[in-house]
Formats: sequence, C-alpha cells, structure tokens
Amino acid sequence: MKVIFLGTNGWFDSKTGNTVCTLIQTKACNIILDAGMGLVKADKYLDDSLPTYVFLSHLHLDHISGLHALAKFKFSQGITLFIAKQLKPGLLEYLNQPFTMAVKRLPFKLNIVNSKPNFNIKNMNIKARELIHASVCLGYRFCFGKKVISYCTDTGLCENAFYLADKADLLITECALRYGQDDQGWPHLDPAKAASLAKQAKVKKLVMTHFDADNYQTLKSRKIAQLQARKVFKESIVAFDELKIEI
Repeated sequence: MKVIFLGTNGWFDSKTGNTVCTLIQTKACNIILDAGMGLVKADKYLDDSLPTYVFLSHLHLDHISGLHALAKFKFSQGITLFIAKQLKPGLLEYLNQPFTMAVKRLPFKLNIVNSKPNFNIKNMNIKARELIHASVCLGYRFCFGKKVISYCTDTGLCENAFYLADKADLLITECALRYGQDDQGWPHLDPAKAASLAKQAKVKKLVMTHFDADNYQTLKSRKIAQLQARKVFKESIVAFDELKIEI
C-alpha cells in the first residue's frame, strides 16, 4: 500500500500546503481520508478504475472544502462516502446549492453512508469511534489483513484515540498546536501529545499532519515539531503535501 498526503494544513490553505486530505492506495480500492482542498490533487494518483471510498472525520470546512471540486472527477465506479450519522444532514446541505453543485448533477454516483462502529468493505475491517473535539468527529482504524492504519485527526488525547491507534503499523494524527500551546477548549494535539499517543499505543510509525496554518507558517516550523515529537517517540515524522509512504 502507498499513503499519499495530498493536503496537510489545518484551517486554511497557505504556502505550506492545502487543507487536509490523505489518499491510501490499495490493489482493491482508493481510500481518501477527509476532503480538504488537497482533494483536488487526488486525480494525479488514484486509479480511477477502482472503487473509491471517502471517510470524513467531521464537517469543519478544512475537512470538506475539497468536495466543492468533485465535479472535476470522473470516478468510473462512483464514490462511497462515510460520515457520522448525526452529521449527514449538514453534509447534504453543504453538497447542494447555494454552496456547490448539487449531488444529482455530479458526473458520477455519490453514495453517502453512515459510519458504523465496526464494518467491512473490500476485505478490510474498519472501526470508527468518536474523538474529543469541538464538534462530533470520528477517527478510523483500517485493518488490511495484518496491516493496520489508524487515522485520528482533530482530537485531544482520549480513550477512543488510544483504542483506534493500538499497535497500528501507521498512525496518522494531527499536530495543530505548537509545543505546549493551550487548546483553549478546542481539543487538538501538539507534537509531544501526538508522540505520546503513538508511544503509549505502541504504534510502529507516527505521521503528523493537519498543521494549523497560522501556528505553522513555514515547513521549517514543522521540522522543529518533528524534533520535539522524536524526543518522546523516535519513529515520528511530519507530513507535507505530496509526501508518499509505503506500508
């Protein structure tokens, strides 16, 4: 499998990159994690002949703004989009006029499905759990046979984050805060907390993404965050747009 970080910013696009979106390429399907403006680059990498599954964590705009560009794609097998049940009405409102092109006018079929705590698609077992954030937000755990990729973004440290990350081959989580920064009631992680999650969950590799574009205004500042994380968990790296990792 190959993991490609299409967008790695939180909050807004900047010279450091687009808002958050990650592509997992498998032999059986394309998996897209969140749909910030990084999504517009997905057609450079995904195999359009395979089914595509999109997993949304929540409805903050930096995680769904790329859906505005769906009409540029030709997904021959359509898209199945997974989201928390209670967020589906809000998503349907966004995917319509006056915000963007209505779903029925897209050049492919878009199927929106409620994420369940445990389900299977294409020989994958997937677990979804609610994280701790300012709004309803889901994290996911993907089991590809013996390989596990966990995705926990926009969260503070919480029981479900540790559950989803447990002994994963790859943990993709966020680093919106600067080292030691107070979340001020809007839960996010800093480099040390992200690394602590990885260490306590005994994952093999941590990749940090979703860097708040105001807190991290340069890629150099992300490298500093990487050094801070590695003091806690050695196998920590920071993502930047179009970084590719083999699993």
